[in-house]
Amino acid sequence: MNPDLDLVLERIIRAPRATVWHAWTDPSAFARWWLPAPTRCRVDRLEVRPGGAMVTSMSEDGDTFVPHSDACFLVVDELERLVFTNAIDSGWRPALPAPVPMTAEITFGDHPEGTAYRAVVRHADPVDRARHEELGFAEGWGSVAAQLAAVAEGAVPAV
Repeated sequence: MNPDLDLVLERIIRAPRATVWHAWTDPSAFARWWLPAPTRCRVDRLEVRPGGAMVTSMSEDGDTFVPHSDACFLVVDELERLVFTNAIDSGWRPALPAPVPMTAEITFGDHPEGTAYRAVVRHADPVDRARHEELGFAEGWGSVAAQLAAVAEGAVPAV
């Protein structure tokens, strides 16, 4: 981890690692937590394998959806780690995504209370890291981690 380039979020989720993994890898579960509420998420493609697509759309009104993310998975270590980037789109083309290009490494570890969840978001330079932080990384990624926890812990009923 490089504090000049990386942002980190850590949380204990009171659910088994397999349950948290499922919330990340099942499209219907993923759609329930991936964007900060009240924004709605639609999963267009979630191919959880190296080279697989992660494409989502978002809606403020629940009816009209606009593109949100177009990324690809780089590493998938089942029940342990996911690495994805938006610097390469789902078609394996170089991308210049807004607001910043980044690579995220999500790890899932055993913890006495459930799952040790960690997201390390890497940036190419300090300017992109600072921009991401200023745009509300802690609040945005923190709120979706709380929503992930609510889904995994069963506080949010299945739709």
